[in-house]
Amino acid sequence: MSESTKKHKSAAPKQLNFAVFVCSTSRYQEAQKSEKIDDVSGDTIEALLRNAGHRVLSRKIIADDKGMIEEAVHSVLSSAELDSAVFCGGTGVAPKDVTIETVSPFFEKTLPGFGEIFRRLSYDKMGSAAVMSRAVAGVAKGKVLFCIPGSADAVRVSVETLILPETPHIVRHVRE
Repeated sequence: MSESTKKHKSAAPKQLNFAVFVCSTSRYQEAQKSEKIDDVSGDTIEALLRNAGHRVLSRKIIADDKGMIEEAVHSVLSSAELDSAVFCGGTGVAPKDVTIETVSPFFEKTLPGFGEIFRRLSYDKMGSAAVMSRAVAGVAKGKVLFCIPGSADAVRVSVETLILPETPHIVRHVRE
């Protein structure tokens, strides 16, 4: 790591406020029926963020639905308290997967390295199927937005190796 990067990271905030949105129509429907919901990916994201000293101010399961996802993005961008949001799921290539198409138009700047590195890490673990990953990240209104696949492995890779180490650094720069 360069001396400049070390200096920037040392000046970055140590504790951030996150929102977590799990984009899953099936889990959303279970929640609407008051059924017990098995949300391994959401649980993992929240645990990793909290264990690293961050706060999760909001966590919701929403459907793979453009309107619901847009509403979630608006809630993040209008919040004075939130620093970042993780949108988990709905990033595949099936017609119902609309998270990327819904969140990306809000980006003021895209962080292409996030998706590129995530796919490289995924390739190391799962081979050529990594080409179907459409993980993306960007910034808007001083906040960092991440769209990650919903599998437990993808959550762990993206949060542990990219989101936790870099979000404070990114937040520092977008708020300069």
